[in-house]
Parts: sequence; structure tokens; C-alpha cells
Amino acid sequence: MDTSFIRGVIPPIVTPVDAEECVEEQGLRRVVEHVIAGGVHGILSLGSNGEFYGLDHEQQERAVHMTIEQVAGRVPVYMGIGAITTKECVQLAQMGERQHAQAITILPPMFLTPSEEELFQHFRKIAEATALPILLYNNPDRVGNNISANLIERLAGIPNIVGVKDSSGDLTLTAEYIRRTRDTGFKVMAGRDVMILGSLAYGAVGCVASTANIVPALVVEIYEKFIAGDLAGAREAQFKLAPLRMAFNLASFPVVTKEAMNLIGLDVGASILPNTGCSQMNRSKLADILKQMGALV
Repeated sequence: MDTSFIRGVIPPIVTPVDAEECVEEQGLRRVVEHVIAGGVHGILSLGSNGEFYGLDHEQQERAVHMTIEQVAGRVPVYMGIGAITTKECVQLAQMGERQHAQAITILPPMFLTPSEEELFQHFRKIAEATALPILLYNNPDRVGNNISANLIERLAGIPNIVGVKDSSGDLTLTAEYIRRTRDTGFKVMAGRDVMILGSLAYGAVGCVASTANIVPALVVEIYEKFIAGDLAGAREAQFKLAPLRMAFNLASFPVVTKEAMNLIGLDVGASILPNTGCSQMNRSKLADILKQMGALV
């Protein structure tokens, strides 16, 4: 299976929605053009920042279809899956295949506390139901389940489970993922925007970075400068990005991504309820950070 396309900067793009919380087409197409203009190497539709949890299957399929249509082959498109049951994840994986996504990403089940064996069987059954390459998505802070290094090592033996995005914030765990799978072609992606460079230094092949919705060119700069051997330049770009990512606590997750995009003029609309928006004070703080970065005049 060719996985050479899995690399670089992949923004989990936001999903603009209308007043009925249905996918807003023109806004979504505008987001796609913005991140592609910033030089990204792929796009993730229906990631956490894409508010997959607030969209039914019909709206999820619309979002993926529109994204793939707008991208028009310029970069690979990944589809995110975040359902609880194995059955629903299989249905969504087959939706991604039907829409011709290049790969899918899968979160562990939320709310439940499955054992490692249950998680292994869950991911295995989804993998067997699709021919698409699969990236696992480790985000224990959000779903309550951590994908251990032992489990990654087992799952890497399944032919179409080809990588993982690690949003744990634990660089030791990221490094263990890489160490244990380094001879298998398994791809590890950074999932914490403040740890992109550190992950790359260990051997990660790129990042899935929410800030790349807002300042894609800056996130791409971290990756490209590292690949070119300009470690000082990559470090400065990483430091420049840090205040924006750390500002994501100015509102409930993932509100700040849309707030920042609206501030810089992309008009992506509101978050899906129950999330609302930043307070006026925190919106001003966010605007100041964007101005200091040169992203907002």
C-alpha cells in the first residue's frame, strides 16, 4: 500500500455551518482555498475542529464530498471518524471510501472505557471493512482512552493501519510510537501544535495541526525548514506559532479556531451548539495575538 502521501502539514479544517447547523458550502470551499494557498500537504475533513460530533451522517457526507470536490486532486483528503460503536465506524469508513477519500483517521470510542484487547478488535474490524489506509488518532484528553505504545505496536501489524496522529501531549509516548515502529513504514504525525518540531526531530513525518486553519503558511514553514535542515529557522517558526496555540484555552474547545478565522476575515461562522464563542475580552486577547503574529492587520 502506497503511503508516501502521508506527510507534511494537514489541517483538520473547520466546517462552516448555517443557521440550521448544516454545512455551509461557500464557507467550506473558502476554507479549502485558504489552506491550500498556505501550502499544506493534505486536508483532514471532519476532524475535531471540523465538529464531526455535531453533524449527522448526511451532513458529514456532504462535508467530505464538497471538500474533495473543491480540492480537485491538489492535495490528499483524509476523512475523520469519531463514532462510539464499531458498527458505526465501519459505516463511516465505507462512506469515506464511497466519497474517494485518500485515507481515514479514527478516534478511539468516546465515553466507554474499553480494554486494550477491545480497542485492538475495534480497530481491526474497521480496518477489515475498508481498503483505505487508516491513521489512528490518539487524543486521550478528549475521549478518555489512551492508545498505548504496546497497542500501537500490535495495530501496526494490520496491513492498512498505516499510522497515527498523537495528540496526547506526551512526547515520550510519541517517541515510543516511532521507536517501536520505525522499521515498518508506520507513519507518526504530531497532533499538538506546540510539539511539531519536537516530534519531527524524533522521526514524525508531519503534523495534523489546528492552527494550520488560521496560519497555514507558518505551520508549513516549521515542516519545510526542518526538512531542509534549517533547524534554527524551524525553531523560530515553532516559537512564533506557540502563542496562538496556547490561546486555544480562551474558549471551550474548539471555538477559538473559528473565532480566529473570523477575525482574519475568512467568515466561517459560528460554532455548533452548545459551544458559542469567546467573551469579548478573550476575543480581544486573541486579536492581539494575531496582530503580534502579523496574521491580523
